[in-house]
Amino acid sequence: MTTIPDPTAPAKPLPERGRFNRRRSTGVIIGILVLVEIISAFETSMVFAAIPTIIADFNSDAATVGWAVTAFLLVAAASAAVCGRLGDMYGRERVLVFILAAATIGSLISALGDSISAIIIGRAIQGVAGAILPLCIGLAREHLPNVKVPVAVALISGTAVAAGAASAYVAGLMIDHASWHMIFIVAAVYAAFTLLLVLFVLPWRRPVGTSQKVDFLGTIAFAPAIAAILLAINKSGAWGWSDAKTLGLLIGGAVVLALWVVWELRVTDPIANVRLLAHRKVALTMLATLTLAAGPFGISNMIVPLVLQTPTSAPFGLGMTPTDAGLLAFVAALLGFAFTPLSGRITRTMGSRVSLLIGGLVYGVSGVMLMMFHDSKVGMFVMVVTVSIATSFAYTALPNLIVEEVPVENTSEATGLNTVVRTAGQGVGTSIATTILASSAVAGSVAPTVSGLNTVAIVILVGTGLTVGLTLMLRRGTVYADA
Repeated sequence: MTTIPDPTAPAKPLPERGRFNRRRSTGVIIGILVLVEIISAFETSMVFAAIPTIIADFNSDAATVGWAVTAFLLVAAASAAVCGRLGDMYGRERVLVFILAAATIGSLISALGDSISAIIIGRAIQGVAGAILPLCIGLAREHLPNVKVPVAVALISGTAVAAGAASAYVAGLMIDHASWHMIFIVAAVYAAFTLLLVLFVLPWRRPVGTSQKVDFLGTIAFAPAIAAILLAINKSGAWGWSDAKTLGLLIGGAVVLALWVVWELRVTDPIANVRLLAHRKVALTMLATLTLAAGPFGISNMIVPLVLQTPTSAPFGLGMTPTDAGLLAFVAALLGFAFTPLSGRITRTMGSRVSLLIGGLVYGVSGVMLMMFHDSKVGMFVMVVTVSIATSFAYTALPNLIVEEVPVENTSEATGLNTVVRTAGQGVGTSIATTILASSAVAGSVAPTVSGLNTVAIVILVGTGLTVGLTLMLRRGTVYADA
């Protein structure tokens, strides 16, 4: 006898698909996100060690090969904000899968390419990895209990710094013992590995659906505006700030960016909610990010390798090999990384404001040490460790300040914009420092002088002072007091 189904009976719920039904411990989730962030840091820094070799292999020049860095930088800046917003809208896991797949493909293109053009194209595709950090921070907030978020964000952000320092050393070893192709092959394999972790291990949230539409015009306008400004900053050292190309890119990018802001304020579903910048805490955090990146953070990343590797015959320099200098920076970064959990715990108990203050004050100490110990290997090692500790507090406090203020659904978007500000600030700081050093060289010499180095240290101290001042303007306390 056939049974006719009752159309009024409630349908049986569909079984949960595996990825939406996963249960993972806090440690496993944080571990996965840390491993994923490593690929972003590695792809950001690895190519620096390969530039001299690539120049020699292709009989090229630094300006041409430098586009392997510039292409990544430009795409990464736009990706951080745009993909962060798309992750907030449609699911951070889905966007992360796309990014990791693109990073894998881009690395393979660079590894297998037989021309500089292929390397640059591959690096541009890899640039989407710039959105990994904002997405990982958003996933930490989405999957973890509120009380665990500060330490998780600190660990993920700290990983970006430690892995960046490690990548220069690891890339140098690969180049010395294999070839520059190997760094891209390793990057491709690792990106594929993290892609599998996201697909088959990380818990996923079931899509809730959204009535929001993608702001295509805002997306299209934002990328070239940021690219023009960053390109002008990046090339200002070679072209000069008064050059027509530099001014044209800066002015053109600024005009497009201003029009973009007007559009984002009017459109119903903006690609970036710029109204968040009207929040006092968010605005102060963005300004502190800019002064920190243009001052101690951005300049230290450039000046430390210069001091370590410059020959002892120059007015300053310790004459270390790139491998030895990379190892020193790596060890110092690991020592600094050990402080990231402490930064997270301070955020949870007293607020990110305190962590940023500690980082700023320690950065100030490092600036003084640069002036005092630039001619001592032991002194410079202590200075680099000091910078790493400062970074562990300051760099990890910034995204936590954003997390404390913005709604969950805007986490990746807001931290993505913070990444863009930090990238621009680093470019400004590097450009200022290189200009100061170049202008300090005496007639008939290209070697910068100690007075030039001391002036750079003063710029670090000024940036630190501004950051501390902005931090003191932040509201005291922690949002996790009741957690």
